[in-house]
Amino acid sequence: MEMLSKVLETLLLTARDVIPIAVILFGFQLGVLKRPIANWRKVAVGFVYVILGLSFFLVGLELALFPIGEAMAEQLTSHGFIHADDPSIDINAWQDYYWVYIFAAAIGFSTTIAEPSLMAVAIKANEVSGGSISIQGLRISVAIGVAFGISLGCFRIVVGDPIHYYIMAGYLIVVIQTFYAPKMIVPLAYDSGGVTTSTVTVPLVAALGLGLATNVEGRNPLIDGFGLIAFASLFPIITVMAYAQLVDYKNRTQKERNNAL
Repeated sequence: MEMLSKVLETLLLTARDVIPIAVILFGFQLGVLKRPIANWRKVAVGFVYVILGLSFFLVGLELALFPIGEAMAEQLTSHGFIHADDPSIDINAWQDYYWVYIFAAAIGFSTTIAEPSLMAVAIKANEVSGGSISIQGLRISVAIGVAFGISLGCFRIVVGDPIHYYIMAGYLIVVIQTFYAPKMIVPLAYDSGGVTTSTVTVPLVAALGLGLATNVEGRNPLIDGFGLIAFASLFPIITVMAYAQLVDYKNRTQKERNNAL
């Protein structure tokens, strides 16, 4: 009964959030554009699926992903795990947390690959570009950026550095890349950073950051636990533009070779 009550409560809250979106869309379609809604039965069923899917996903997050993320952070930072061979050794070096960095990179990559919003952006980018932007290439490059960003963010939490130094350095790289990356990819790269802050990535990354800041001595969960999402949004911009630059360089090199022949 408790589980059913939780599902129903989440269903009502999700419906409350989604219904205003439907009202705005239908209102503009019928009231402003004054056009009928094509296949309105399918659209209505689609909204029902959205509400049901989001509801079950949110319940799953609370029951599974959040607790697992926090438990993993606690276990990976425990003294018994880091120095299982000699509990008398103090944990005083950032190198001691290498499993945390590996886990952060792995969870960042895997959650980004599974991110529905990234799939949607990649598919649309592939359609609009006539196939020149690869769906898998874009998804993997974004996932690599998230993996590196979250791993670097965990390193920052461990060493206790101020977050603004990392963010300023990252955006300096972005600004420089913007001048040299293919113009077609720059807006998409900036959007690719935003799509990572969505339904799958954010909950796990937030749980990891809070769990890590809670269990690393001398860290404040409020000050140090948050900020990983900023890393997850920043570094995909860098990796997507780097991917485009590599592809552009490869194509130019191949063209020069063909002309030489």
